[in-house]
Amino acid sequence: MSLKILGTGRGLPEQIIENKRFTEFLDTSDEWIVARTGIHERRICRTESATDLAVAAAEKAMNAAGVAPAELDMILCSTIGGDYVTPSLACCVAERIGATCPSVDLNAGCVGFLYSLNTAAAFFDSGRAERILIIGLERMSAWMDWSRRSICVLFGDGAGACVVGKGDALKYLHLGVEGDPAPLNRPLSIGNNPFTDRQPVEEVLHMDGRKVFKFATRVLEAEIARTFEQTGLTAEDIDWFLVHQANGRIIDHVQHKLGQPEEKFPKNVCRYGNTSSASIPILMDELVENGDMKPGQTLFLGAFGAGLTYGSAVLKWT
Repeated sequence: MSLKILGTGRGLPEQIIENKRFTEFLDTSDEWIVARTGIHERRICRTESATDLAVAAAEKAMNAAGVAPAELDMILCSTIGGDYVTPSLACCVAERIGATCPSVDLNAGCVGFLYSLNTAAAFFDSGRAERILIIGLERMSAWMDWSRRSICVLFGDGAGACVVGKGDALKYLHLGVEGDPAPLNRPLSIGNNPFTDRQPVEEVLHMDGRKVFKFATRVLEAEIARTFEQTGLTAEDIDWFLVHQANGRIIDHVQHKLGQPEEKFPKNVCRYGNTSSASIPILMDELVENGDMKPGQTLFLGAFGAGLTYGSAVLKWT
């Protein structure tokens, strides 16, 4: 698999919503939210569009990589929804940054960033591309029913991006799906179609938290075991476990199962909430910016999401 990361970036809304803000309209408390999720605050768009966040992340990643828009061979945006159903978010980003390369969205829920890495690697292996911009963008606030405390307190808005090029840093990647939409989904309305017997639905996110929690812990453990079996690596060989930032309790569960130091499982879910497919690239960019990521270090990436999808990857940081 021919891939290496050339530069990273992130784009976040300015507005910070602390847990206490939810007590103004929900029967909840800061203690209730923190105990169940580890989340203290999240970013929610006030004036920013989905494209604004995606472009901010993209430009930071391109600057870090030293790659101009004209040098991109493709833009891949992982998202459950940009500013439009069509055109794609990727096309909106291309227009804003002045790129003319093929641009397309990919929807694999919270695992979308890993699916995008897999797609990019395939284009490199086939000789169809040299430089690809990957963006994970989610504006989750647009899909919430803000009267449901079990869901709306979990999510935040944000974008993470990276420019990838040919290389040998991607050592392993596995993706899968269990194909069950019931535990986590956002339906589309039928509009005002007079020729259907289907009933209109609310276009908001639905989630069975207990089922998703059980699925997440199960598949993360299985993906880590599969990774070690396929690569010959052990938990001690991994410098950073970059796990999808859905819930602090899920990350803690996996850390305790592996018996590894807490420091190897960085978390920003406490500050951003669940940003879906943006969470891993946002976390990665923070580690890079802080100088924590060192050349030669080994990264495990693991995620789970709507689909139900799951996946894992191993990267050598270069």
